[in-house]
Amino acid sequence: MCLILLAYRTHPGLDLLVAANRDEYYDRPSAAPCFWEETPHLLAGRDLLAGGTWLGVTRQGRFGAVTNYRDPASVRNNAPSRGRLVSDFLQGEEDPSRFLEGLRTRGDLYNGFNLVLGDRKGFYWYSNRDGRILKLSPGIYGVSNRLLDTPWPKVVRGKEMLEEALQGPGSPLTEGLFQVLRDRTLPPDDSLPCTGVDLEWERILSPIFISSPFYGTRSSTLLLMGKDRRALLLDRTFGPAHGPVDPRKFEFILLG
Repeated sequence: MCLILLAYRTHPGLDLLVAANRDEYYDRPSAAPCFWEETPHLLAGRDLLAGGTWLGVTRQGRFGAVTNYRDPASVRNNAPSRGRLVSDFLQGEEDPSRFLEGLRTRGDLYNGFNLVLGDRKGFYWYSNRDGRILKLSPGIYGVSNRLLDTPWPKVVRGKEMLEEALQGPGSPLTEGLFQVLRDRTLPPDDSLPCTGVDLEWERILSPIFISSPFYGTRSSTLLLMGKDRRALLLDRTFGPAHGPVDPRKFEFILLG
C-alpha cells in the first residue's frame, strides 16, 4: 500500500475502519483479494511476483498492511519481500506485538517499510526506519511512504476527509470513503516532501489517487470491522485507464 487511512475505535459502530490505496507499476502481476486456497481464513490480495500481500484480514480479526518507505538511495534489489511480512503474520497465530519484537531484530534486512498489524486486542505500527513499536490508541491515523502521521499533503488531506466522511450525513459511508481514495488534488510544489526523487515524480506521487502512464493507484480497499463482529471488505482494482476492474465485496462474521 502507499496510503493507509485508519480510524481505530472512533466510530460508535466500528472497532476498525481502513481506507487504503495500493500504488504500484501496472506491469507488476497481482491478484485481487480473495480467500486463499491454502489458508482459507485469510482474505487478501496477492503479489504474484514475490508471493506476499499488501493488505489482508482473517476471519479471526487479524489485520495487516504494509507501505514502502520512499528512500531510493537505500534500496537493495536483493532484499527480501516486505509483502511477505504481512502474509506471514496473517497466516500465523503470534501476538502482533511479539511478531513485531521478533521482526525488529532483523528489520535491517529489508528495504524501508511501515507495518500496521493488529487483532481484536490491539493494533500496532512499526517501521524499520524508526525502530519503535507503537501501540495505537483510539484515533485517526495516516501512513504513506514515510513514518506514521508524517504530515505529507496526501496524509493530512486524507485524514481530514476521512474524519468528515465519518461525521457527515449524506451518501452511504462506503461511497464517501471511496471518494476520499479517488481524490486527485495536487498540492503546491512548496508543500511537497523531498524524498530523493525529482520534482516531476514528487508531483506525480503527491495526490491520494496517483495517475501516470506506467505507475499509479492499482486498487482502493475499504475494511470495516464492526463492534457486532461483522466485517466488510470492498475492493476496486484499476488499470492504466483508471476504470474500475473486478470490484469485489466480502462480508463475514469475525470468529473468536
